[in-house]
Amino acid sequence: MNRNESMNRYGPLVGAIDEGTTTVRFLVFAADTAEVLTYHQVSTSLLYPKEGWVEQDPMEILSAVTECLNQTVINLQQLTIDPSDIVAIGIANQRETTVIWDSITGEPLYNAIVWMDMRTSDIADDILKKLPNENKNYLKPLCGLPISPYFSALKLKWLLDNVPKVQQAVANKRCMFGTVDSWLIWNLTGGINGGAHSTDITNASRTMLMNILTLKWDSFLLSFFNVPSEILPQIRSSSEIYGHIQEGMLKGVPISGCLGDQQSALIGQMCLQRGQAKSTYGTGCFLLYNTGHAIIQSKHGLLTTVGYQLGPKAPPVYALEGSIAIAGGVLDWLKENLNLLSEVKESEIIAQNTPASNIIFVPAFSGLYAPHWRKDATSVICGITQDVNSTHIIKAALQAVCFQIRDILEAISKDTGLTLAKLLVDGAMTNNNLLMQMQADICGIPVVRPLMSETTALGAAMAAGYADGIKVWDIKIDTAVPNDVFYPSILENERNVLYHEWEKAVKRSLDCNIEPDIYPDHSSNHHLVTSAGLFAMSTIIILIIAQSRLNT
Repeated sequence: MNRNESMNRYGPLVGAIDEGTTTVRFLVFAADTAEVLTYHQVSTSLLYPKEGWVEQDPMEILSAVTECLNQTVINLQQLTIDPSDIVAIGIANQRETTVIWDSITGEPLYNAIVWMDMRTSDIADDILKKLPNENKNYLKPLCGLPISPYFSALKLKWLLDNVPKVQQAVANKRCMFGTVDSWLIWNLTGGINGGAHSTDITNASRTMLMNILTLKWDSFLLSFFNVPSEILPQIRSSSEIYGHIQEGMLKGVPISGCLGDQQSALIGQMCLQRGQAKSTYGTGCFLLYNTGHAIIQSKHGLLTTVGYQLGPKAPPVYALEGSIAIAGGVLDWLKENLNLLSEVKESEIIAQNTPASNIIFVPAFSGLYAPHWRKDATSVICGITQDVNSTHIIKAALQAVCFQIRDILEAISKDTGLTLAKLLVDGAMTNNNLLMQMQADICGIPVVRPLMSETTALGAAMAAGYADGIKVWDIKIDTAVPNDVFYPSILENERNVLYHEWEKAVKRSLDCNIEPDIYPDHSSNHHLVTSAGLFAMSTIIILIIAQSRLNT
């Protein structure tokens, strides 16, 4: 089959790099139909050098991306599709994860500090102590974000304050900072040989360094965190040509779309009108509510963030976001730490066959994010009796994800005065039908799951194909997306009783921390994780006893 026949069969193709916390994928879409033609996926490792620290090797991420690009090209060739039909590539990436590297050698100066890392808790505490009333929202009018270890600025400050190689590189004017999108764009477009040091406004809006009104790095914020401006990437829109791939099988293809993964899913879910919302269920869970061109400063624990900007001349679209640290991560914990699951997908069948109980599980392994923003919160399991066994814990873990989403929906309603009519969902956990039904029951609104599950990658592909100079993808706000719908099946009173029990459990998670002076040789960061470790050990003992009783 020649190239013209291939192009006639599928039309122009757009690729999407979907770089998540533990997996990297490259998918190829037909721009005319949004059909996924092929993809390749590689797992990446998380490193835990100390308690509460979470890192990744930036070179491993880059290597995984390169492998995915090359293998996907091979897949296309095996399908008799010409890889030169790929006219653009977009990037969707894990957000807040911080990378810092040498502009001369191209080598990372330190491992990437992952978004869920908690090492900067002490830095956050020190900053808050110096502010009036220890106001964690002191910077929100500028950047839309509370002062929290979650965001890139505190991770970058830690690197600047604690890593001699970083300090030396800054002094020698050869230090470069970016979130993972910047690291990938720089390397793919040439690296030390003229690579583009760029980011898009959605990723920049997660650093605490960008002014959400001007869409530029803010001099006050840079001074506040003592960050030198020369190490920062250029902020660009989410849909424009950043540069061209310089090596490999896709050499010459433009990178023309870039979004943080949650904002990419917002586009992929077609949440392009004010008042629409989507929730993505992965390691964490992230709900974005489109507020149009209006910047809404939340008074109830939500983040104000940039949703997307489809071109440098287009007005930005903003969103309110509720970020949940632990969603799918709690199932991984049950599998890896407690051996209660041999595969995460077993959770649906187990929970389906588990009767109702009074167990409430608050998985605050990294504290609680939105709407509470309590880094001191610890994980708790409430309601344990002699009848409880491991299956009840698994079911409660699934319910915990749903309760946290309701927390966010309650905050959105308070901030906007509106009640969401439906919730669009995506991500790996949405394959669990029971979880989706639980979500509809606990929130009392329909939960809409698209039949095409690759919405995060799709959003990046749409942005790339829509860019000036490409224009092979027509983004229409009224496009219908085939879907499954889960409707509430319990009464309002029943869901409110369940939610009230959840609220009581959350309060307990805020009051059960071990006092720091019990462990005088530990930092407060270590103390947080130690208490979580004690919780894990005690839970294991309880579960072993309960399971042995179940088996006798």
